[in-house]
Amino acid sequence: MKATGIVRRIDDLGRVVIPKEIRRTMRIREGDPLEIFTNKEGEVIFKKYSAVGELGNFASQYADALYKISGHNTVITDTDTIICAAGAGKKELTDQKISSEIETVLQNREPYFVTNLSDSRLHLLDRNNDYLCGTVVPIISEGDVIGSVILYSTDIHTTLGDTEKKLTTTAATVLGKLFEA
Repeated sequence: MKATGIVRRIDDLGRVVIPKEIRRTMRIREGDPLEIFTNKEGEVIFKKYSAVGELGNFASQYADALYKISGHNTVITDTDTIICAAGAGKKELTDQKISSEIETVLQNREPYFVTNLSDSRLHLLDRNNDYLCGTVVPIISEGDVIGSVILYSTDIHTTLGDTEKKLTTTAATVLGKLFEA
């Protein structure tokens, strides 16, 4: 654990303010869920909660199935991290932060589709032009965006069609329904 040197007091309602610099660095936005941990040494630890991350193995199997069915590289993300990948770059991509471009797509809550990856304006990772996104479909559960299903490629000559749109839309819908009560 790394000390920040910042000290905050708890108010009369039991609240503590997480400094803006830490929220920005950790990509914590207003309304984001935080999981609270304690240990025997009396430490209280806040961790950004990822509902999609809780799926772990299931999400990985789902990504593998999409890859086998579509023949396209697939990732499943939460709102800021790649949870699992199938296809090219699988080991390199898992646990990487998604690009700010994809975060914007998720904030807009609208799917992103291109037919030819040469037309794609979205990169999977910031500062890495190797992975172009062909589809980005937000996973929405109970009205909140909790992640995305993405088909990507390293080849700008890759083409995607209606089948890929339907597959990623269906996958995002199914994953979103898993979290609804």
